[in-house]
Amino acid sequence: MSSPFYFRTLALFIVLAVGAACASPSTGPSMYELHGSAMGTSFVVKIVSNENKSESQVALQELVQAELALVDGLMSHYRPDSELSRFNRHAQTTPFVVSDETFAVLAEAARISDWTNGAFDITVGPLVEAWGFGVAPVDAPPSDALIEELRERLGFARLRLDPEARTVQKNAPRLEGDLSAIAKGYAVDRVAEALESAGFSRYMVEVGGEVRTAGYNQAEAPWQIAIERPDAGVRLLQTTVPLTNASMATSGDYRNFYEWKGERFSHTIDPRTGRPVNHALASVTVVSRMCMTADALATALLVLGPEDGYRFAVANDVASLMVVRQPDGSGFEYRSTPAFERVLSGGGVE
Repeated sequence: MSSPFYFRTLALFIVLAVGAACASPSTGPSMYELHGSAMGTSFVVKIVSNENKSESQVALQELVQAELALVDGLMSHYRPDSELSRFNRHAQTTPFVVSDETFAVLAEAARISDWTNGAFDITVGPLVEAWGFGVAPVDAPPSDALIEELRERLGFARLRLDPEARTVQKNAPRLEGDLSAIAKGYAVDRVAEALESAGFSRYMVEVGGEVRTAGYNQAEAPWQIAIERPDAGVRLLQTTVPLTNASMATSGDYRNFYEWKGERFSHTIDPRTGRPVNHALASVTVVSRMCMTADALATALLVLGPEDGYRFAVANDVASLMVVRQPDGSGFEYRSTPAFERVLSGGGVE
């Protein structure tokens, strides 16, 4: 894989209603734009301020990089020195103390896992590896016997979280965690909260396709975030979503996949079956207050599929847009929940 956090294909890119150049104080709010690489991907941060803070551009860049480096150092599945990797090597059933940051992500992962009846599961990593979407390539898909063997020792319910002691405990020594489907969303939240602590209330943070916004952009309008059409061959705009004080994440199956003897295998693994998802749902976009919630829910809904996923989203007032392939291959059907329609009309999220 080209990116250490590349568990699922993200399909967000940024469309801004204003230019990237900083405006002078006399012509209106200033825009500060930060770029860089972290967590095996790229990031863009745009900050609107009425004050002339150009002298702090370097400090802002360092602030953003520090937050992203913190999350990477704690939650990378690929770095042997990360806290997550040390937990995975802890092949014991005794409690393992983790940082406040890692515990917060584990707690949200547990909530989403319970909420979706196991459609989201951070212990699915060994199956991802077995299907060839992890660190090492594979020559062929795993056998049925291997799939069943791995399924028997996986499951988020096998992890016990103790908020008082801030520990996580395995009930099976070989159990491992993989936070790839939620950690980037959390990293976005960390950067956003750091900006707010620094006194900024108008910003857009994007890390590897995960987005969080606050306030209005330089044009005094909601940030315009575009969703890509789920086509492996080209990059085309599907729709644009106005966001303010909200986060957005998209999960899709159309860029990270392979074919074996005429059968197509997506990188998104259904924890309940141990196999890649096999349905007509091409991509799922979720809008939520917190980016790590949108991140995890987008994966969960993609696993649930076009019917169960849509029913879940409607029943739970999740703002979601689902793009479903037509059976004859002629195009896509778009299914938006009432909560997503509220977002499109400027209503925001609860």
